[in-house]
Amino acid sequence: MNFKEATTHDQFFNILPKDWQDSILPFWELYKNSTKCYLLLEGEKPIAGGLVFSECPPDMLYAKEEAKIWFEKGYLYLGFIYVLEDKRGQNLGSLWLSNLRDTRPNQKYWLTIEDFELHKFYTKNGFIKVKSLFNNEDEEIIYCFEGI
Repeated sequence: MNFKEATTHDQFFNILPKDWQDSILPFWELYKNSTKCYLLLEGEKPIAGGLVFSECPPDMLYAKEEAKIWFEKGYLYLGFIYVLEDKRGQNLGSLWLSNLRDTRPNQKYWLTIEDFELHKFYTKNGFIKVKSLFNNEDEEIIYCFEGI
């Protein structure tokens, strides 16, 4: 396995499901200069990845004021963390997070989840549940990681 910052984001976007691509690609021109993409590669093939935002991402615009608070405190937002379906269950998501933290050891991160099944995964990886946000009727949970 090899972990690296992507020089072109197409490698990552091509592994994402269509609905995820539809959530980020229309906005990518606005975010590409303030967002880093990190990949976990098997050979040259991306098998997992995610985006690290330094400004409010397009899927969080409904909570722009909340995002501003986190960014002002020095946190970066983790979004679109994805592992290929046929590679799941091999701790690759944890490996991706671990490598990211090793790359930036004192960095603090925050993220939101809509799928509450992910609670165990993120708490296992050192994230702390902070609070709920509501986008209309839909609940999302904020988690933060304080750094090593």
